Amino acid sequence: MNLVRLDLNLLVSLDVLLQERSATNAAAKLGLSQPAVSARLRRHFQDELLARTGNQYRLTPLALQLRDQLRITLGGVERIFAAEPGFDPSSTTREFSMLVSDYSVAVLGSRIGAILAAEAPGCRLRLAANTPRLIDMVEQVLVGIDLVLMPRGFLDNLSYRDLYRDEWVCLVSADNAEVGDELTVRQLETMPWVATYHSPTASTPAARHMRLLGIEPHVQVVTENFLTVPALIAGTGRVALYQQLLVDLIPESVRVRALPCPFPVGPLLEAMWWHPLHDEDPEHRYLREVVVRAVTDLGLPASV
Repeated sequence: MNLVRLDLNLLVSLDVLLQERSATNAAAKLGLSQPAVSARLRRHFQDELLARTGNQYRLTPLALQLRDQLRITLGGVERIFAAEPGFDPSSTTREFSMLVSDYSVAVLGSRIGAILAAEAPGCRLRLAANTPRLIDMVEQVLVGIDLVLMPRGFLDNLSYRDLYRDEWVCLVSADNAEVGDELTVRQLETMPWVATYHSPTASTPAARHMRLLGIEPHVQVVTENFLTVPALIAGTGRVALYQQLLVDLIPESVRVRALPCPFPVGPLLEAMWWHPLHDEDPEHRYLREVVVRAVTDLGLPASV
């Protein structure tokens, strides 16, 4: 495709059309006529993009595919044209973005936000959930997203920096009379489990290691939010793998116990990852320094 002949304004029109799901509303928002919006886009993609269902329109399969790619692309374009020859945190209005789990937000989010509020009050911090689908296309995503915070063992071929070390424990209900001061591997094989990100391509490092040892859990509940795990354990016979740093944040009203894992499990090594394109970007470098300072300020265990 010859980019010289491509009208990049079509990207903006397409974004608005897919967000509004209405050619009429999109045209009004863009200040254009409805035929000008819909006809050019349909002709370019050779697809209707919007399909009527009753009194509403839904996105066609191609439109659904384009929607996710489009936000990534537009994010990258916006970053290019927002670049400045010199970067002053105190005057920037840039939006910094990270893909994170609720675990990362609970551990680091408050301190990162506090540093940015003090040093870069005009910026905005956007925290988006690092869903398995986005991680599967992470190289594309990181063109328009600044950082991904997640443990080692999932990503490669990207720039990264280790942040801190955490340990895995087993979480059981405080009133579970079947469990004493220690768990056994046999109990892990028979107890019902609460699992996080339970799929062939998405799981915690500890859960993956457990399966490599031949321990196959009976998964009763699956959640993609770590902070919901204690409430799903309390008052039940379930068990879950949990991060030690989160144990200290569990409210006393949620009655659970943290016990050592009865099998050898490596530590959780949390890292931040970014696209190599941003290695020398002064704004991006500043954000990475903020994350590292947040780790230091909180006194989190070193990753080595």
